[in-house]
Amino acid sequence: MEIQNVEVKQIPTISGNNNADPKNDAQKQPPTATEIQVWLVSHLAEQLEMNSNEIYVTIPFERYGLDSSAAVSLSGDLEDWLGCEIDPTLLYDYPTIEALARHLSEEKR
Repeated sequence: MEIQNVEVKQIPTISGNNNADPKNDAQKQPPTATEIQVWLVSHLAEQLEMNSNEIYVTIPFERYGLDSSAAVSLSGDLEDWLGCEIDPTLLYDYPTIEALARHLSEEKR
């Protein structure tokens, strides 16, 4: 599955709120691979000062010029968004947005 030219209107959030409010149920669900891809495309585009339609989910992170400090920063921001610890080396183990999103969505289920 490849997502290209993604227009990001709202980035879903993960809520730590344990209230039994049905309106919050959608926020309690782990994000899907597609939601993670959308977040990664948007965040990477912002970090690299590019348009999100220039970020392709099948292109390796290294081709976008991410060095180790940028990988650590990206994984830290992803960690904050997902609400769980992310090892920065995952960007090397899963070198594309598509592969990383798929791995993270399977891990969260």
